[in-house]
Amino acid sequence: MKEDRDRRAGEASRPDTEPKHIFVYGTLMRASRSPYARLLETRARFVGEACARGRLYNLGRFPGAVFDEAARTRVFGEVFQLNGPAVLAALDAYEGCGGVGTKPDLFYRTAIEVRLHRGGALAVWVYPYAGKVASRPLVASGRFPL
Repeated sequence: MKEDRDRRAGEASRPDTEPKHIFVYGTLMRASRSPYARLLETRARFVGEACARGRLYNLGRFPGAVFDEAARTRVFGEVFQLNGPAVLAALDAYEGCGGVGTKPDLFYRTAIEVRLHRGGALAVWVYPYAGKVASRPLVASGRFPL
């Protein structure tokens, strides 16, 4: 579908190797009550806060982000260092995707580059929103919770 192609074309280019970090911006953040946020907090290492160019949308109980290098707005979140493939597989299941290159439900996994608040850039996995955003309210602050 054209909207998906256009959105994915605006994403940061994929790194040469698979990222060893993940950027989360919603219910996987440390402040969330989600059991998957607890899984991430206990089975991965918190690196710090970060942001990426894009837009954050209010989907109701959770947000959805569309990442776009040309965006003037940013999505804010947290970065964790992954300690192996098991955590990533569990997060793929939680987000409703089968990993990279699979047909998305609400989210899909891809690699982008984020800017750490303490400085520097880092290649990370992220779960962008796969649905249509035309009727979704934009979260101007780029921060969750809403």
